[in-house]
Amino acid sequence: MSTPLARLLRQEQLAFLTRDHSAWGEHLDQVRAFLGEGLQAADPARPVLVLGAGSGLEVPWALAPPDTTGWDADPWSRCWTALRHRRWAPWVFADLTGGLADLEAAVRRSVAEPWSGRRRVREQAILRLAGLLPSLHPDPAALRAWIAARRPGTILSANVMGQFGVVAERLVEALFGGSPWSPDPDLADPLAEALDAWTRRTAVAFLTVLQESGADLWLVHDRAVVFTQGPLGLGPWEDRWTQQLKGAEGLEISDPLPGLDVMTLLGETERIPFRAQRWLWPVAPGQQHVVEAVAFHSSGAGA
Repeated sequence: MSTPLARLLRQEQLAFLTRDHSAWGEHLDQVRAFLGEGLQAADPARPVLVLGAGSGLEVPWALAPPDTTGWDADPWSRCWTALRHRRWAPWVFADLTGGLADLEAAVRRSVAEPWSGRRRVREQAILRLAGLLPSLHPDPAALRAWIAARRPGTILSANVMGQFGVVAERLVEALFGGSPWSPDPDLADPLAEALDAWTRRTAVAFLTVLQESGADLWLVHDRAVVFTQGPLGLGPWEDRWTQQLKGAEGLEISDPLPGLDVMTLLGETERIPFRAQRWLWPVAPGQQHVVEAVAFHSSGAGA
C-alpha cells in the first residue's frame, strides 16, 4: 500500500517510535497491564480483535489467545509487531474510521479545482473545506463487516481513538502544504471547528459499532492533552476528568475526543462498566496526556 494516507500513517508511527521513551515507563506498565488483563480474560474459544495494534509497544502479545487479530492501517505495523514479539498475527490494514478516504477527497476538491487542477486561493480553499466537512459522515463499514463475519468475544482498542483527529489534522495540513489553522487562538476558526465536529462523529460511529458488537470491550484512549511546564498530578477518579487534575495553573488543554465522554455514551446502553482508571503519560517535555482505560462487559446482545 503506497498512498498518501499510507505514507502519512507510517510517518506518524515513526514519529511516535522515535520519541524519547525514558519517561514512559509508568504509562507502558499501566497500559500493558490493562490490555494484558483483557487478553487473559478473553474466551480462548472465540476470536479476539486488537484495534490500533500499532508496533506492539503497548500490547502484550504474549498474553493474546491464539485466534487474535491485529488491526492497524499503518502498512508496517504488522512487521514491527512481529519483530517485537516474534508473532506473525493475522492483520487488517483497513481504515478504522471509515472516513479518511472521503476526507482526503474533500480536501483535494477544496485545495484545487477538480476540472483544471489549478490550486485555489488559500483562504477560499479553507472556507470551502469548512463548508464541506459537515456533509461527511464517517462509517466504519470494514470494522462492522469484520465483526459480523468473525463475531469476536473480546475487542481491545489500544490507544487509537484519540488519534482520529490527529491523523485528520495531519492529512489536511499535508494536502494544504502547511497549516491552514488560524494562528490566533482568540479568533474563531471555522475549519478547526468543522474538523472537531468530524472527529466527534467519527468517534461516535466507531463506539457505536463496538457497542453493537456484543463483545467485551477494553478501551484505552487519550482523554486529554495537557501542555504545561509546571508539575502536574492526577487525583482519584472523578466522572469529570478535569476535576482530577492537580498542580499547575493556567493549563492549555486539547480534547482529542471533542466534547465526547466514552463512559457516558456506552453507559447509556445495557453494557456494564467494571474497570475505569486514568493516568498521566509524559509524552514530551511540556506535554502530558491524560490516558483513560475503561472496560465493559457484554450485555449479551450480538453474542
